[in-house]
Amino acid sequence: MRRNAMSALMEWKSRSSRKPLLVYGARQVGKSYLIKEFSETAFDDYVFLDLERQAAARAAFDGDLDPHQVISNIEQIANHYIDSHRTLIFLDEIQAAPRALASLKYFCEELPDSYVIAAGSLLGVAVNRIGFSAPVGKVETLTLLPMTFDEWLDATGHEQMVKGIAEAYARKVAYPLHEQALDLYRAYVLTGGMPEAVASYAERGNFADVSRIQRDILDLYVADMARYAEPVETARIREAWLSVPAQLAKENHKFQYKVVRSGGRASQYAVALDWLETAGLVNRCVRVSSGQVPLKMQEDRSSFKIYLADTGLLSAMMEVPPAVMFDEAARKLLDAGALTENYVAQNLVAGGFVPRYWTSGRTAEVDFVIEDGGPRAVPVEVKSSDNVRSRSLSVYREKYEPAHVLRLSTRNFGLSEGIESVPLYAAFCLKKGTIG
Repeated sequence: MRRNAMSALMEWKSRSSRKPLLVYGARQVGKSYLIKEFSETAFDDYVFLDLERQAAARAAFDGDLDPHQVISNIEQIANHYIDSHRTLIFLDEIQAAPRALASLKYFCEELPDSYVIAAGSLLGVAVNRIGFSAPVGKVETLTLLPMTFDEWLDATGHEQMVKGIAEAYARKVAYPLHEQALDLYRAYVLTGGMPEAVASYAERGNFADVSRIQRDILDLYVADMARYAEPVETARIREAWLSVPAQLAKENHKFQYKVVRSGGRASQYAVALDWLETAGLVNRCVRVSSGQVPLKMQEDRSSFKIYLADTGLLSAMMEVPPAVMFDEAARKLLDAGALTENYVAQNLVAGGFVPRYWTSGRTAEVDFVIEDGGPRAVPVEVKSSDNVRSRSLSVYREKYEPAHVLRLSTRNFGLSEGIESVPLYAAFCLKKGTIG
């Protein structure tokens, strides 16, 4: 399956000043698959070690961490000659071998021309638990996220629609296959971007199979909470995680600790939320009190929303019936706001934006406010249907006079009263550096 991150890997390979690459990402987002595909596509030779499953592979990092010695050890373990100027060394599940992580510093300093990629599931929380940290300044990092809608279209045999949607977005003209694209968007909301779920849907088109895969992934995540979190925190992490659908089902999507548990407080669950963020399972959207840039200075970090990193997993947790998504009359009875917001948040993160939201007391709220290098922030309003009336956006515009205003809904591309309409299926077109 085509992944947009492949271009970042190719760019890393071509740089003469590259450092070892550390690939982060939640479990099951396709890190190993992508890097293996990259290894076979971009290199004539590579060595793969799974440091979690192969005890002998972990032994390669015992003793001296001189990179020449480490390479010699890997050669003997893998029975494979390594040319450091030609062979890619891929260290998978590196969180299982703290000394392997430490060795990346010496590869950077003593063998800067070598090709080394390391990846790990729950890498951030794992190294924190065992007291190790990534060699800051000695590695480059890449975070692999769940598949976005354009990747999903490509995987399900609609790659030409990606070009058509992108062209309509660039030209600001109506997309002729609007209704078909909306139905595909709805299928994506159900399947999400976990590669195994996407592959199953692409092959069989069966949402029941997709749901089974998603439940397995959710069970795996809960198991990881017990495996990689301190025992005292495991229950709180699980409670915070399971509360996300209820948090988003409220009219006000702001995260409330009392929804996690009656009487819940920040002092009890702040660490749990940090764990979920570090694990790559959720995206945090912090409130800003002003639309003036830089938005970082306007943050109120005590007020925030929590979205799942994959909207398909949120659909599974909410047990959304697939038939309802594709029936217009039934869909009007579905509270789709949570799923729609989650989907947009997921795309904004994938596009390189930091998602934030704005409120003015209790009178107005804009779903997202993003920065794209311009002197004014860009308000982004999200509607799950074609009903686009909004007083809040008018309040924001009057107060901050933004140069660009975006509204994502089920309406086609267009421009009305200074508001740019972007259909929900085109959210993947919103990328850092392209809005203004």
